[in-house]
Amino acid sequence: MADILASLRSLMTSHSPPLDALLVPSEDYHQSEYVSARDKRRQFVSGFTGSAGLVLITKHEAMLWTDGRYFLQAMQQLSDQWKLMRIGEDPSPDVWMPDILPREAAIGVDPWCVSVDTAQRWERTFAKKKQKLVQTSANLVDEVWKNRPPAESNPVVDHPLEFSGRSVAEKLKDLRVKLANEKARGIIITALDEVAWLYNIRGSDVSYSPVVHAFAIVTTNSAFLYVDKRKVSSKVSSSLQENGIEVREYGAVSSDVVMLASNQLDQAMRVNSSQNGVYANKVLLQQSPLALEKALKNPVELEGLKNAHIRDGAAVVEFLVWLDKQMQEIYGASGYFLEGEVANKKRLETMKLTEVIVSDKLEGLRASKEHFRGLSFPTISSVGSNAAIIHYSPQAETCAELDPNSIYLFDSGGQYLDGTTDITRTVHLESLRHMRGLAIPMFLRAILLWAMLDFLMEQTVMLLISWLEFLCGGPHQISFRPQAQNVPLQVSMTVTDEPGYYEDGSFGIRLENVLVVKEADTEFNFGDKGYLSFDHITWAPYQIKLIDLSLLTPEEISG
Repeated sequence: MADILASLRSLMTSHSPPLDALLVPSEDYHQSEYVSARDKRRQFVSGFTGSAGLVLITKHEAMLWTDGRYFLQAMQQLSDQWKLMRIGEDPSPDVWMPDILPREAAIGVDPWCVSVDTAQRWERTFAKKKQKLVQTSANLVDEVWKNRPPAESNPVVDHPLEFSGRSVAEKLKDLRVKLANEKARGIIITALDEVAWLYNIRGSDVSYSPVVHAFAIVTTNSAFLYVDKRKVSSKVSSSLQENGIEVREYGAVSSDVVMLASNQLDQAMRVNSSQNGVYANKVLLQQSPLALEKALKNPVELEGLKNAHIRDGAAVVEFLVWLDKQMQEIYGASGYFLEGEVANKKRLETMKLTEVIVSDKLEGLRASKEHFRGLSFPTISSVGSNAAIIHYSPQAETCAELDPNSIYLFDSGGQYLDGTTDITRTVHLESLRHMRGLAIPMFLRAILLWAMLDFLMEQTVMLLISWLEFLCGGPHQISFRPQAQNVPLQVSMTVTDEPGYYEDGSFGIRLENVLVVKEADTEFNFGDKGYLSFDHITWAPYQIKLIDLSLLTPEEISG
């Protein structure tokens, strides 16, 4: 890491203008939270492998900002050359940079890796101290990254109508109506999941996400897909052409945006505000209309999602039964489902269950199910104190062995052709401490409250549950790429409930289900505004012996 920092500082000095600081975001050219190996620039520079974080390198310091999900992980992975800045506890980048960096400092960033909103906010913040945000002509990290992974060459595939529920032609027609309403000539689509959704294509360019590295431009009378043409087979190309979509090389998007915007004086191009690198003169910076369209599941997608969760739930139950038997045979533990006394067996020293072994077993059970295409994220398989690391990822060489006297937490999901799953369960295979016995019912209560909740349409929902400290990411949407959305919930949207509690160095507890928003059947419909509620679609049991029913109300017990 020392050599990397030294090389970057040398490039900062020789840059025109010279840079006093360099920002290295986590995101790729599409503002993706989860990126390909080739785009893990922040990880390469810092050694921190979490999905969220911002690096700032100055002439004498190197800092990483990240959120509560990753505090423990960052402390373990950062070398002594780095300073961890805890979001919510330490000064934010917007506060730290103008106060600490020299007056009139030049702060560099690759414009493709930062949103327009963020770049403009930084420019306003820096202007107070006459500091300047400098858009580097090249990514400085790429220039020092020897043996950088090559670009992905995975093929683009069609996503059949039997799973998508809507044709490309229908989606393009609806999008063009929205463009006409905005008096916009076209739209540049930068988010990978939105490109895949609009054109009904899938790929494997990013681990755990069936997306393709591509941009899209749709105008009132044309449509383009910007992608490495070598990935597009003649079959897929013909399918795209049938829908009026022209395939162009990935790198042509920037010049095409400028050309399209400049050729139409009285109309603008609509650009998602998340993308700074394609910013042209004649643009409307707005939230992409596809984000909401994609979040509203059509009947085919909802049915597929429910079916995927049934199959996925079967795999999880099979896993819990297998784990139950293994723990009894190897450790003599009382098991996941059993409430009886500890089995009178001696532990077989030649057999071990590690975090990786049980994680691989769960993946294998999922792989046996119809339409399975891979995991939806790296499985969090964590024992004891590792469960306090919210996004812990076990490694075969260093992972822990399952201990019947410790908590075991697994957070996992699958990518199926008809839907994406995400589930978390916490189990204990022997005796419990008081706090742990209390925490599980508290989190189960949080989940039950979501299930029983009725709320007004167009209302943003936020629940505050008990006094326990929640550091987990909170509810997020489920599609083929989960992402957080702070928008009013609507019928057919999907979200997760994910309460968690963590004691550093001791244990972690979390439960998680997927919910579908539906119309609520209320008795009075007060105000005649309409009410919504949630429908759980995750099928996997909770560990009964971890639940103290005396802490739940009769309504919560009955469901």
